[in-house]
Amino acid sequence: MTPLIAPPRKLTFREALSRTGWWERLFVLFFGVLILTAALALSDVVFALALMGTIATAPVAIWRFGRLIMRSLIWRLRNRLIVAYVFIALVPIVLLATLAAVTTYFVTGQMAIYLVNSELERQVGTLRGAAESILRVPPERRLASIERLGAYFEERFPNFEIRVDQADTFIYPDDASLEKPPAGLTDNSGILLKGKDYYVWAHIRSADGEVTAMAPLTSAYLSSLIPSLGPVSLGERSQSQGIRKRKRSVAAPVQVNVPVPINRFDIQLTGFREIPVAVWDGSQSTRNPVLMIQTRFLAVLKIIFSSKQDWDQNFIPLVLISLGSLFLVFELIALIIGVTLTRTITATVHDIYEGTNRVMEGNFSHRILLSGRDQLAQLGDSFNRMTENLEQLLKVAKENERLNAELEIASEVQRQLYPKSVPASTQLAITAHYVPARMVSGDYFDFHRLSPKDICFSMGDVAGKGISAALLMATVQSSFRSRIQNHTGHLCVSEVVTELNKQLYANTAPEKFSTFFLGIFDEETSTLRYTNAGHLPPILIRNGEASLLAVDGMVVGAFPFAQYGESSIVLEPKDLLLLYTDGISEPQNDYDEMYGEDRLIELVKKNAHLSDEGIINAVMEAVKQWTGSDELQDDMTLLIARRS
Repeated sequence: MTPLIAPPRKLTFREALSRTGWWERLFVLFFGVLILTAALALSDVVFALALMGTIATAPVAIWRFGRLIMRSLIWRLRNRLIVAYVFIALVPIVLLATLAAVTTYFVTGQMAIYLVNSELERQVGTLRGAAESILRVPPERRLASIERLGAYFEERFPNFEIRVDQADTFIYPDDASLEKPPAGLTDNSGILLKGKDYYVWAHIRSADGEVTAMAPLTSAYLSSLIPSLGPVSLGERSQSQGIRKRKRSVAAPVQVNVPVPINRFDIQLTGFREIPVAVWDGSQSTRNPVLMIQTRFLAVLKIIFSSKQDWDQNFIPLVLISLGSLFLVFELIALIIGVTLTRTITATVHDIYEGTNRVMEGNFSHRILLSGRDQLAQLGDSFNRMTENLEQLLKVAKENERLNAELEIASEVQRQLYPKSVPASTQLAITAHYVPARMVSGDYFDFHRLSPKDICFSMGDVAGKGISAALLMATVQSSFRSRIQNHTGHLCVSEVVTELNKQLYANTAPEKFSTFFLGIFDEETSTLRYTNAGHLPPILIRNGEASLLAVDGMVVGAFPFAQYGESSIVLEPKDLLLLYTDGISEPQNDYDEMYGEDRLIELVKKNAHLSDEGIINAVMEAVKQWTGSDELQDDMTLLIARRS
């Protein structure tokens, strides 16, 4: 049987290519022209047109290509599970790892800039403390204090300058160019923007004077605050330019470069932070340049964990390494378990898929190899049981097919047993019709011309249905025909039935019996002589009224000593005699009510004016409507004898 819907299957490359539309082909065309134009350095106009076409067609084409690739990729359950694992497990891990990497990048960079800024603030605090200490010294000793402090700070702050304004003005060093601060400057310390250069400075006022100390804030100086961390800059302008060199200046620091990476994971980081900067013009306005550092991840960690007084300088890296190694071990174990479980799932499903293909090809002997006691093994066992049952059903179907073929032959043989023609008569018209409940029937009817003036007709109903009833019906027919064909002279109806009873009892099982009606019509006298052996009483319709014929004995084949009588009746013109089996009167409806003899009599009386075929059709349709089903409950046989 061909399925109505073809099962889904994996797309081949050729099938996937054939399903691409004009949009995808335009994308391939534009992209190919773009690559060719770029490789051969052709016209810029062609390159621009190809680029615009590629950009215009790329979104839809990539989406459709992706759908085709994904459909082909996830057709197999194993690939579908892998894709599911990627989205469920790998994608979140990648996202978390990316988030952790980005967070580490920015946090480590900000930590580096925090270290630099903290050291810068400490240096500013030192400079402010020095300025405050000068004001605490008596005026007459400030010059000596300035020289002492100047020599100390000049080693820490290249090009350091200090100015003290009181009754007299003191400047250090002698060639310093530090002018008097504008009147608007208040006590302050930190970073100062003077002109285009930045300075670290402190400005302190008191009742007997004011002190201003500053030093150029160059990139070299900023980079030296935390050695080996990396180059540090403030703002966009190089802070080493525009600073006047003096004879007493210390040597300029060497160029600071980004630390050399220790390994491939030692990435370069950039930290930045805005810091407030005062302006020299006395307007009390501020600027916010960006303090920036370029360093590496391990360089920052080395600075953080290099303090020898910290007890956890070796413990924390060890914990981090241990946790990382443990995480990798667990991930490896989870991967192995996931792959193993996936293989068990996909192996069973693949075996079932292969098994269904074998079954579709007609190989019902295929079995799946079972392993384990889980639900997948139960599924495989269910498949094996299903194929085993299908194999048995196939054998049964083949056997039924063989039996049906034999029943067809039996049915054809039985049809040959029924009379093929009705004896010609000017007084009596006989019409018979039968419908078996199964392929063969247990009902029997027959009619013969015994002599120029006698016509016999008979009807029987064997107990049961099917093959056994049909075989007994054939026995009844052969016994009856052999008896009437060998008779000489006058034929006694009751004697024929009595002999038939003895013969059936002797040659059949005790539980096998049959009803039997035999009638002989004499055309000269219009007399019907009959014997009814347990059959349903025939219905006689005369002048619109119905009457029942007599019953002359029990069924045939049940008891060897049974005796049968003989009755007679004269059939008048227009008389109608109806013989029938219990398949006509005993079918039940949904309420277990039988159709019954009374309904049949009323139906025949109502339709007696119709032809014999019309009466038969009316009876059959009435019984069918009564049962409400096309399936027959028993064999149905009718025989109508009408007096002309």
